[in-house]
Amino acid sequence: MEGREGGRTEGREGGRVGGRTGKEAVRTAGAPRPAGAYSQGVVAGGFLYTAGFGPQDPDTGAVPEGVGAQTAQVLRTLRAVLAERGLTQQDVVKVTAHLQHLKRDFAEYDAAYREFFTEPYPVRTTVGSDLMDILVEIDVVAVLHDRTESD
Repeated sequence: MEGREGGRTEGREGGRVGGRTGKEAVRTAGAPRPAGAYSQGVVAGGFLYTAGFGPQDPDTGAVPEGVGAQTAQVLRTLRAVLAERGLTQQDVVKVTAHLQHLKRDFAEYDAAYREFFTEPYPVRTTVGSDLMDILVEIDVVAVLHDRTESD
């Protein structure tokens, strides 16, 4: 089931996933549409959990060359999902990153990552993974604040 057009976060009633209380889908036009049965983000238990995003431009589908440019695109996408709930990268507490070539690309990935996150850095797990024609995929967990929970 797709969200309504315009890509905004669904309201408290329309955004609930699976009819359960306490779990709300987050949708934005600033991130690629899901390619399968998953949400761009879900709010639950005081946190925003994002899907793992690859480096596809949400408007064109284009994938930049190189792990640095791909990491920057993924982080822009994540910024858009966070913004739907009034959050920023400063609210991120956990990052999980998958690199196609962990040893080869880690330094370039880390440099692009440092352009997005500042101290205190979120905790992070970075692993090597077999990705489908991309070099990086990242998901995050961000803490909600009273101002976003009472919208």
